[in-house]
Amino acid sequence: MFAPDILALAQKVISSYRAEGQKIVTAESCTGGLITGALTEIAGSSAVVERGFVTYSNDAKIEVLAVRPETLEEYGAVSEQTAEEMAQGALEFSHAHTALSVTGIAGPDGGSVSKPVGLVYFGLATREGSLLHYKCQFSGDREQIRMQAVREGLNLLLSLAS
Repeated sequence: MFAPDILALAQKVISSYRAEGQKIVTAESCTGGLITGALTEIAGSSAVVERGFVTYSNDAKIEVLAVRPETLEEYGAVSEQTAEEMAQGALEFSHAHTALSVTGIAGPDGGSVSKPVGLVYFGLATREGSLLHYKCQFSGDREQIRMQAVREGLNLLLSLAS
């Protein structure tokens, strides 16, 4: 299911976090659990992957991750603010050290001039209080956009572990 480069990245993430004795939680929207899926393809991932949330709908983001309805109303589901609140919520409702969130527009529909297909935001939160967000503009079809988001998410996790 996953390309060899994605599995190699997932292996590096698992090895790095395992060496540090740290756990990861994910909160995924447009990737629908693919980042967690890539991580759990790796033997021994249970020592690192604490849990994963798939919060595809706005209601799920609110009910499961405590994303504020005001945030969704003002900025939309695909925004740096929502990505940040998703990451914070995932951390709050888990026992993990690091949270990664992803929200975006994978297409083929749903894009606009201000938020085109391929726009993806990532949020990262740690127990030390670090809170970061990243914006990416990917291209290609739905599957390509989602796989690019998986790669980027794994790379972001790896950059925090290094």
